[in-house]
Amino acid sequence: MSAMTVLSYLLYLVIAVPLTIWVARTLSHNGRIFLVDVFDGNDDFADAVNKLLVVGFYLVNLGFVTLFLRTRGTVDDARGAIEQLSVKLGTVLVVLGVLHLLNVWVFNAIRRRSRQQELTTPPVPPNDVIQQGAQLQPVPAPFAGPQYPMHGGY
Repeated sequence: MSAMTVLSYLLYLVIAVPLTIWVARTLSHNGRIFLVDVFDGNDDFADAVNKLLVVGFYLVNLGFVTLFLRTRGTVDDARGAIEQLSVKLGTVLVVLGVLHLLNVWVFNAIRRRSRQQELTTPPVPPNDVIQQGAQLQPVPAPFAGPQYPMHGGY
């Protein structure tokens, strides 16, 4: 293994790991507001889901970074090291972006379903159920005071 290959491995890890930590913290901090909205203001539940998402993010991304560390050939010069580094980091960033968009899509679908459910749920439960085909009884008009016949010439 050449010194340039080892250098490209080290540069990859030195860039990929802090980048992963920064993205996770940014998503956690800014995503909390979105999760609180998704879960109808339930701060405790949103915080718990946020922490679980961060742990999952670290596991998936750091696992991917580690698995993607290996290279097929040796790196002989600085140009090869930069090219290899750019391919590896670019792939990691694309995977991060896809995972992020997938999470946003899933939680937006949850939020949308929650909002639709709020619109279709009656504000007050019905007090009676009308059977299909039942005859409805007319509701008497409210009392409007005495009814006087009209007289002409007043």
